[in-house]
Amino acid sequence: MAFAIRKKRTRELLLIWFFLAPSLLIFALYRIIPLLWNGVLSFEFWSPYKPAEFAGLYHYEEMILYDDVFWQSFWNTAVFMASAPIGILFALVIALLVDTPIRGRNVYRTIVFMSYPVMTVAVGIIWQWLYNEDVGLINYILRSLGMSGRGIPFLNSSTYALPAVIVASIWQVVGFYMIILLTGLQNIPQSLYEAASIDGASAWQRFKRITLPLLRPSIFLCFVIGIINSFTNFDLIYVMTDGGPSHATELLVTYIYRVAFKLGQFDYAAALTIVNFAFFVFLAWLANRLSGGEAGAVEST
Repeated sequence: MAFAIRKKRTRELLLIWFFLAPSLLIFALYRIIPLLWNGVLSFEFWSPYKPAEFAGLYHYEEMILYDDVFWQSFWNTAVFMASAPIGILFALVIALLVDTPIRGRNVYRTIVFMSYPVMTVAVGIIWQWLYNEDVGLINYILRSLGMSGRGIPFLNSSTYALPAVIVASIWQVVGFYMIILLTGLQNIPQSLYEAASIDGASAWQRFKRITLPLLRPSIFLCFVIGIINSFTNFDLIYVMTDGGPSHATELLVTYIYRVAFKLGQFDYAAALTIVNFAFFVFLAWLANRLSGGEAGAVEST
């Protein structure tokens, strides 16, 4: 009997690994191996035209001590990531509104979500037109209201460029946040709210004691998506500003691209990639700790 059970479990494990193998292979080829290769390359002087030489920590020293653009892009990435809670807050307010029994709520949900499936390049072009100094809709409204005598060069200003891009990014992703939070809201048992109402809890107390704690996994997921977005939002930056003006919107991912494919310094770009990855892992770990340390965990049966 025990032998038959072990044999059955072995067959199940083999079947599981059989179906997982293609995905794991692709993940290894396009994620693990390139990351390991970047790790090796970051400790070398490497060029396609000459043999590699050991460089030790030279690239990291140059990055930390002498590269002002790296620190600018690092700061911009942190600011971009820090804007995620703003989008999550907007999405939470919208999710709470469309979760109430109002007429046409499905239409409202669809309208809010429609921004997310739009290609990021298209989003960049749309917002580039909206911010246009001469014919953009935003500047037209500001002039019509008498708030600005002439057009504001949003994307050509070191002061306004990064906030302008962040607004476009939030606009695109807020619909996705809303769907995640709305799903979390609909999974909260109504009996909890009914019991709290019977006990005399106010709407704010019900939100604070029931809604927020039970929405923590959904909020954590949104925050992780926001972190990923801040590290991978290459196409929006590339279309809207190309990292300018004067690196005011340069993110780590756009700087890595610039160093590797425009300057041809693949070894230094590899070191930047490792720092970018380490920063991302640290932020994901920190977000998980702040959410209780068990976000995304599955209870064993």
